[in-house]
Amino acid sequence: MTEHDTTLAVEDRLAIHELMALHGHLVDDGAIDDLDSLFTEDAVYDVSALGFGAHRGLDRLRELFQYKGEGNPVGHHVTNVMVRVDGDGVVRVRSKGIGVLASGSSGTVIYEDVVKRTPRGWRIAERKVRMKASAP
Repeated sequence: MTEHDTTLAVEDRLAIHELMALHGHLVDDGAIDDLDSLFTEDAVYDVSALGFGAHRGLDRLRELFQYKGEGNPVGHHVTNVMVRVDGDGVVRVRSKGIGVLASGSSGTVIYEDVVKRTPRGWRIAERKVRMKASAP
C-alpha cells in the first residue's frame, strides 16, 4: 500500500482480520507480555464508554489488562470485521465484540480501530470501545 492508496491487498486484509481475533486470545489467556504483537508501542485504548478512561502505551495497556480474577471476562469474541481505507490512507477497522463474564452474563461492544503496518506486521494504533445500545 502506498501513501494515500485506498486499496489493500488480500493478504493485508487477512492479516488485519487475524489481528482482530488475536485480541481475545491474548487477553483471555492473560498473555499481557505479548501485547506488542497486537498494539503499536504508543497505542491508545479508549474504554471511556465503559467507565475505564483512555490509556496510551504498551506499559499502561499491560496494567489495564492485568488479570483481575473474577473481574475479568472469560471470553472476548470478535465478529463482523469490516476493513476500509480512508481517502487519506488511514486503515480503519470496525468490528463487534461479545464479552462473556465469569458470572455468565454477556454483552456486546463495538470496536473502532485504526491499524498501521509496522516492520513487525499490522498493529492496532488506536482502539475505541463503545457499548452497543440496547433495544428499547
